[in-house]
Amino acid sequence: MTTIDVEALISALPRRLSDIPSYWAGRTPDAVALSENGRQISYRRLNEAVDEAVVLLVDLGVRPGDRLMIVAENCMAQLVLVFAAARMDTWAVNVNARLSLSEIDAIGKHCGARRVVYTHGSSAEAYAHAQRGGASKVSLGDIGDIAIGPINPACEPEPVDAEGSKQVAVLLYTTGTTGQPKGVMLTHRNLLFIAAVSGHVRGLINTDRAYGVLPITHVFGLASVALGTLYAGASLYLAARYSPAALIASVRNDSLTILQGVPAMYARLLEHDRAGWDPSTSALRFIYAGGSPLDATLKDNVERLFKLPLHNGYGMTESSPTISQTRVDAPRRDTSVGSVIPGVDIRIVDVTGVDLAAGEAGELWVRGPNVMKGYYRDPELTAATINPDGWLNTGDIARCSPDGALFIVGRTKELIIRSGFNVYPVEVESALNSHPAVVQSAVVGRFLPGGNEEVVAFVELDPAHHHIGPADLMAYLEPILAAYKRPAQIIVMDAMPAAATGKILKGELKQLAQRLHDAPESSI
Repeated sequence: MTTIDVEALISALPRRLSDIPSYWAGRTPDAVALSENGRQISYRRLNEAVDEAVVLLVDLGVRPGDRLMIVAENCMAQLVLVFAAARMDTWAVNVNARLSLSEIDAIGKHCGARRVVYTHGSSAEAYAHAQRGGASKVSLGDIGDIAIGPINPACEPEPVDAEGSKQVAVLLYTTGTTGQPKGVMLTHRNLLFIAAVSGHVRGLINTDRAYGVLPITHVFGLASVALGTLYAGASLYLAARYSPAALIASVRNDSLTILQGVPAMYARLLEHDRAGWDPSTSALRFIYAGGSPLDATLKDNVERLFKLPLHNGYGMTESSPTISQTRVDAPRRDTSVGSVIPGVDIRIVDVTGVDLAAGEAGELWVRGPNVMKGYYRDPELTAATINPDGWLNTGDIARCSPDGALFIVGRTKELIIRSGFNVYPVEVESALNSHPAVVQSAVVGRFLPGGNEEVVAFVELDPAHHHIGPADLMAYLEPILAAYKRPAQIIVMDAMPAAATGKILKGELKQLAQRLHDAPESSI
């Protein structure tokens, strides 16, 4: 992999996301841009569809600086609307159609959207939300059907930055089970920087074919997968929902070369009946896991299946998302999240903000072109997260190895303090996941009277190991973990609560663990 001249890369970035389809429409107009359920459109057609969507949105009264809320699951229409909003200097508010009505209403109220658009032609959930929202059907021709909600006359447009690259392109709301919505403002420059750099780190070229199942309503699916693929002029094969069978079919039939997912996606694939399927004979050249911690056992099992290195990385919504990534030409055998991407700086500090010595674990701070503009309508939270010098406090605990590899130890808020000892959930999860019966696990802290905490583990078990229970897992952990790190309780779940990305919702599990302690008769 060649080195990156970061200054040259940044100066060469286009001003808006919508410049991506127009660029490739002029250079490789007939190349496949998007594929969905067997339908394909070229870069020429994608660019034309964006222009047509702009005309439609203007006719609907959408203005520069307005928020356009797009309730969707992965489809062509969703990306066309994101690019159209970008071309108009309108903010795209990407919302997953699988959210509940109350969650969608809360986001709509917080962002004050001028219009809500539903991709009801490709999502049953979007269709249901459109029906409740009094939306009217509109056809985008070969792109698909959408539904348009009523205009919000109270919407006030935000100021439009004269330099398009600094304009907010997308407003993404982070996953949460309680409290007010938290909208992350990402600019065109934020997202285009990540699209360009992450594509370079992956060695993307315009003949690549990438699987697009990670939700575009999430920053990983939007910036790293969708925009990164299209920025390189490659082809994106969209899938609204993940299933192992559909993935296998696409690897076979579409000659995929790039596969990006979350660890839970690979865990499900390993569970699936794969009779007759040998991914090592496919066209795949690069596989990647991100979005949540990757444990060594899963990594080893996936690499044995694919006969390829499983690359790893780390990021967060507020950093658009990528902060670090393993390199194509230097795969790692451990679970490091790789080296920091070019153009981004990090610090590892103690609780007072003082830099720690190399190798010590501390809070990770990040600065670079990927750092968000801030939280929408929350200057206090923005100031508490990004200091005056531009350093973003990730809230994660990390350490660097002597060779510059970054390791994520845990989240500051997830740290469990048990009898004065620090317990990092990821360490306990890795130990549990190394048991052949465990598909995935999640570890949380539970508060006890007197201010102490105890460790509680939730696990999903492989049905083939039906004879394994919590007592067996407890015995398995005894020689692996120190006594203070071992769970006080292990709870078997049929399925973990998860976001649309596959990320386990630990907030819900923490609440459940507390309820089971406070009211033992509660059921799961």
